[in-house]
Amino acid sequence: MGPLRDGGLFRYRGETHRLRVVTEPGRRRTTIAREGGDAGDELVVRLAVSEKRALDAILEAWLREKARAAIHREIERHATALGVAPAAVTIRDARTRWGSCSKARRLSFSWRLVLAPPEALETVVIHELAHIRVFGHGPGFWAIVASRRPDHRAWRRWLREHSLELHGALTVGQ
Repeated sequence: MGPLRDGGLFRYRGETHRLRVVTEPGRRRTTIAREGGDAGDELVVRLAVSEKRALDAILEAWLREKARAAIHREIERHATALGVAPAAVTIRDARTRWGSCSKARRLSFSWRLVLAPPEALETVVIHELAHIRVFGHGPGFWAIVASRRPDHRAWRRWLREHSLELHGALTVGQ
């Protein structure tokens, strides 16, 4: 994508958005909104006059919130159907895995999944929930994943192919 600055291109939920950074006199709180227009979707960052954080930190905080909400939504959608219940869920910035599951049923996910298409995020959530039932990658495990997401291979491939882009998404001046 483009540089992390006003006018740069940025992937969010799998779609390219133009980043628009606006300083508004008198604004007390920095906000981010996803807005659509004739020229395409934008992520509009309206900076508070007193804002001290860098643009990457502002965006990361917002994206973490969005990732947490999306991941919890998918867990709610699929956990009951799979007959599982995670003990805990954390959102991190893992560099080598999109998600993980411990034997204690603790799930962890990369916040960067929110940059990918929703189907890719859903695939990772289903994958980790399936590990609560089957702790390994044998045929039984993949049958569980496929029962909820028959096209899981395509979304796992998408994540592999876009991994560098998603992990470099908040690099200033990239």
